[in-house]
Amino acid sequence: MVNCCGLVTVKNEPVPLKSIVVEVSVQGHVATVSSTLQYENQEQSPLEAIFVFPLPGEAAVCRFSAKIGQTEVVAEVQEKQKAQEQYDDALSSGQQAFLLEESDESPDVFKLSVGSLPPGEKASVSLDYVTELAVQADDGLRLCLPAVLNPRYLPQGSDSGSGGSAQVSSVPAGSVPYSLSLSAHVSSPHPISRVESNCPLDPLNYLNTEKTQATVSLAAGHQFDRDVELLLYYQDTYQPTAIVEAAQASAKPGSLMGDPVVMLSLYPEFPKDVMSSMTSHGEFLFVVDRSGSMECPMHLGSGSQDRIGSARDTLLLLLKSLPMGCYFNIIGFGSSYESFFPKSVEYSQKTMDEALQKVKEMRADLGGTEILQPLKHIYSQPCLPDQPRQLFLFTDGEVGNTKEVLDLVKTNAGSHRCFSFGIGEGASTALISGVAKQARGHAQFITGQDRMQPKVMQSLRFALQPAVVDISVKWNVPKEVSVTPLSPPIRVVFQGQRALLYAQLTGESSGDTEGSVTVKYSLAKQPVENQLSFSLKPTENTGMTVHRLGARTLIQSLEVEEREQDGEKEGVKEKVIELSVQSGVSSAFTAFIAVHKGDGEALHGPLLHRHVPTPMLKLRGCSLTGFFSKQRACEVLECDEDCDEEDFDSPAPTSKPVRDPLLQLISLQKASGSWVLEAALAEVLVKTEEEVSKPKPAQVDQEVWATVLALVWLYGFKMEAQEEWQFLAMKAVSWIQAQKVASVSECVQAGNTLLGCQVQKDTLGL
Repeated sequence: MVNCCGLVTVKNEPVPLKSIVVEVSVQGHVATVSSTLQYENQEQSPLEAIFVFPLPGEAAVCRFSAKIGQTEVVAEVQEKQKAQEQYDDALSSGQQAFLLEESDESPDVFKLSVGSLPPGEKASVSLDYVTELAVQADDGLRLCLPAVLNPRYLPQGSDSGSGGSAQVSSVPAGSVPYSLSLSAHVSSPHPISRVESNCPLDPLNYLNTEKTQATVSLAAGHQFDRDVELLLYYQDTYQPTAIVEAAQASAKPGSLMGDPVVMLSLYPEFPKDVMSSMTSHGEFLFVVDRSGSMECPMHLGSGSQDRIGSARDTLLLLLKSLPMGCYFNIIGFGSSYESFFPKSVEYSQKTMDEALQKVKEMRADLGGTEILQPLKHIYSQPCLPDQPRQLFLFTDGEVGNTKEVLDLVKTNAGSHRCFSFGIGEGASTALISGVAKQARGHAQFITGQDRMQPKVMQSLRFALQPAVVDISVKWNVPKEVSVTPLSPPIRVVFQGQRALLYAQLTGESSGDTEGSVTVKYSLAKQPVENQLSFSLKPTENTGMTVHRLGARTLIQSLEVEEREQDGEKEGVKEKVIELSVQSGVSSAFTAFIAVHKGDGEALHGPLLHRHVPTPMLKLRGCSLTGFFSKQRACEVLECDEDCDEEDFDSPAPTSKPVRDPLLQLISLQKASGSWVLEAALAEVLVKTEEEVSKPKPAQVDQEVWATVLALVWLYGFKMEAQEEWQFLAMKAVSWIQAQKVASVSECVQAGNTLLGCQVQKDTLGL
């Protein structure tokens, strides 16, 4: 077996990356992240190191500098080909050079070439990026520093020569040879309630009495072995805000950086009555990753379920929660794809039972991860009349052709919504967030100790509930000032979603110093209107975060336009390059290049090529080939054998795990929402059949009694998991109400007595 760091040097040791220092500056819903990486060449020979740097999909790299010894060089953005040629020329003439470029396959992977380091020399690389913070289900804002980059799987026949899985080394988690320190400065128009993390933090330190500014740090001694998450919570989160950022003093007026830029944040509040209204229509398509990597555990630590097992449990919940009258299908994908039904079927007891049987048999046995073909198949099927198409995509995000997938989703965005789920550390942010954004859906990430089910059920709620639609934004500014939108128009906002819009303000008003914006939308057929004022002459310097995110937004739109036209539309690529160079924001067509001239002498000795390791999840108690297809195992172990992955289907589980009583109860529910009085139900309630049957009120039907008991048990013992069973409980209540039972109160009372609960009839919704 090859050394797990996969390095080709005389001593077979990794390039020592000694430490990473990160400083974060948060302003409301956006942030600038500055990181510094310290390297040291302990070899006897000069060395070229490559570090593959995973970034959030919405991030914009805006500064890159490198320091070798006491000399610092700051990089500049250039057209990609030109930057690569300059880098190669510098290396061959013995100069130190640094190159940063987007991976061709996925925008959340950056390839960091550190160039030639003389023996014994230290090098420091600094990288700044700006990013929008994702909104979580509990109104928190999430900042994630991606640490684990799973080996990306490229479809057969793709050119894997640049940036993909071939460029990533892995080491067992816990032996990562570098450390991380992180400090954050948070400021917001509204007071900061609290800051949380999945890693230990030092206490939050408020900087003013209004609590609108604070600092927080990771506790000392952190190992960079997982995704580091910060969760920020503000007061008055539903109030829209408009922030204007002043122009860059050195930039030309009329250019993007030479004009002020305004950022509008919209995070609508959904009243309770809207939240409780549900549709009974829709075509629900559940697209589930069945590649070898789905056999990996959900998280490190004992007792962790594998990803495919968690997906099976989630599909059980989804199938039980669907409304009667809808249509559905389930598609599993890997190197190939398989549909449960030839086309979507109407939801009934028969089709639900058939699907559940197939879910039980579902394994991670379809090889690699290829999402493109199943999506093409789905989009080729005509949409059903009066059944809006809702796509749920589950993957651990290891694809190499992200941009192609996003283009396909965008082309079909008018016909469906897509809700996406990134499973496990290292799921591609660009892929998961991208498909949801293009198809007006919502993205969720399931990492660390997260359970998949609550997050998926939240997205099902989005799919079933009314959304904010008919959104219009009207800018009111003096006649000398013009407003140029940098963001595409917003079509839809779901409960819990936030939209950010950027616009450039050109020209100056002699009199008025204020502008305003009117935002109108419709929610559950009710019109809503907000008006906000903002200053046209801002003084606060926010470090150009808003400008750069505005530039990134416009660059992304232009990149998609360029790909759609196959490069045939004149001037689009040139405009992207011009914007990228002007704003210092990287793009698919540009790269950062920094060359340190040194003494100009050619370096002696062979130039060694090494990869800095990224952490690999430890696979508990099993060989790699048990978890992966053979090809995936070889990628992880970096072996060079020519592997035939068809020989390595993942094994079916051998031991029967202990079933969670909640899942057991859910599996017994009928498609209509009712339960049947049977031995299996009594077992969940920890009673005998006789004990369950005896207290039934005389006039009450057995099925009604069983359904009331199931509801009392859920509300009495499983309130902490209510988000997971809320829809199937609503279905049960609707079914009971349709039976027009006279003695519901008596039933609930008898159920409480039997189960030792005190659940009120009103609590059940009866």
